[in-house]
Amino acid sequence: MAHTHSHSDSPRDENAKRLMLAFGITATFMVVEVIGGLISGSLALLADAGHMLTDAAALLFALIAVQFARRPPNARHTFGWLRLTTLAAFVNAIALVVITLLIVWEAFQRFQHPQPIAGRTMMVIAVAGLVANILAFWILHRGSAEKNLNVRAAALHVLGDLLGSVGAIVAALVIIYTGWTPIDPILSVLVSCLVLRSAWRLLKESVNELLEGAPAALDIPALKRNLNRSIPEVRDVHHVHVWQVGEKPVMTLHVQVIPPHDHDALLGRIQHFLKHHYAISHVTIQMEYQPCKGPDCHLNETQPGHSHHHHH
Repeated sequence: MAHTHSHSDSPRDENAKRLMLAFGITATFMVVEVIGGLISGSLALLADAGHMLTDAAALLFALIAVQFARRPPNARHTFGWLRLTTLAAFVNAIALVVITLLIVWEAFQRFQHPQPIAGRTMMVIAVAGLVANILAFWILHRGSAEKNLNVRAAALHVLGDLLGSVGAIVAALVIIYTGWTPIDPILSVLVSCLVLRSAWRLLKESVNELLEGAPAALDIPALKRNLNRSIPEVRDVHHVHVWQVGEKPVMTLHVQVIPPHDHDALLGRIQHFLKHHYAISHVTIQMEYQPCKGPDCHLNETQPGHSHHHHH
């Protein structure tokens, strides 16, 4: 692999640099928070470290995805390696759920037997964590000009993490000024809920992708209606399959068309329609002149009686 260093980096290299930097900061402070949590005896710091782990993982996946997107597909892996990031996200989500459960269990124990907490140590580390998060967010947010989904998602993660650090700071303040230690497990549970929320979202998205689900935002019946309306030659759309490989939607469909003068031009128009309106650039279209016969023709439709064809 020859790397040519040019002065104007491509957006992809820019993204990778930003993600790398943000990952370094987040991972470092995650370790700092774990150590600080153990020294000060604060569960809220450990919970925030758990939250930082979700961030570090999100950043790492984003980074891996950027790297894997470069690796060309080969004969065996015709889509390249992008699915690997989905699998990693799935494993990460499960790990997060386990961490959350552990923290909540420990918080429950501490309600019954409160433990001494070094408020000042906790305060210093919580503030340092907050600064680290703000820094990471700033690095990522500056780069969201090229709307890379991974970078955006990572920035949102880090923003959610600010709340975790703020929680730890609040707990530290309460402990310093009132000495009421149960505030620490209470806030650790709240921070855990944040972790659980991002874990749940990650789990939902990665499972949908692993089960070859269509992108959540895509309404297939509407897509079929729009295709019928926009391209007059198209009579019927069936056998529609949409799935995702590392965020890239892939689609196959059959269209029954009025025999065109120029087959390739019509194909081009359908492809352009899907790319333009639905950002689906990887599409395989089978054109047919006869109506579709057979049980699979209405695979993902509502009852055949309710077809919406408005001819004006």
